[in-house]
Amino acid sequence: MEGLWRAATGQDPSPEDYAGIEYWSNPERAAWLTKQGEYIKTWRRRWFVLKQGKLFWFKDSHVTPSTTPRGVIPVGTCLTVKGAEDVLHKPCAFELSTTTHDTMYFIADTEKEKEEWINSIGRSLVQHSRSLADSEVVDYDNRR
Repeated sequence: MEGLWRAATGQDPSPEDYAGIEYWSNPERAAWLTKQGEYIKTWRRRWFVLKQGKLFWFKDSHVTPSTTPRGVIPVGTCLTVKGAEDVLHKPCAFELSTTTHDTMYFIADTEKEKEEWINSIGRSLVQHSRSLADSEVVDYDNRR
């Protein structure tokens, strides 16, 4: 049923969302998180991988080159990442707001993991914004 819902609502990420990223190898961060669904607000445990400015999630922690992500969030679309215990009234909760989704909510297994995820996503966001800024620099002295 969930697969049918995902197909009908276009939730499955397209291969262009993760082309060229070896998400199965040497991620910047990977761990189980509990994620609230976007449409059906149930909580599901998913394997998350942060790599090359993208946050991927999978049903299983055994990720291979043939594994298709259940979802992908480009970190460049993130506006904020912060604790959300006060919003959800659950320990180890954090939220990620983006320009393309509503605010997404997650629960880590421990407070330490929650902080590590917030820091890792924050670092990735800074790196992404820095690389964008570098690519937009115009050298007016050498422009002809």
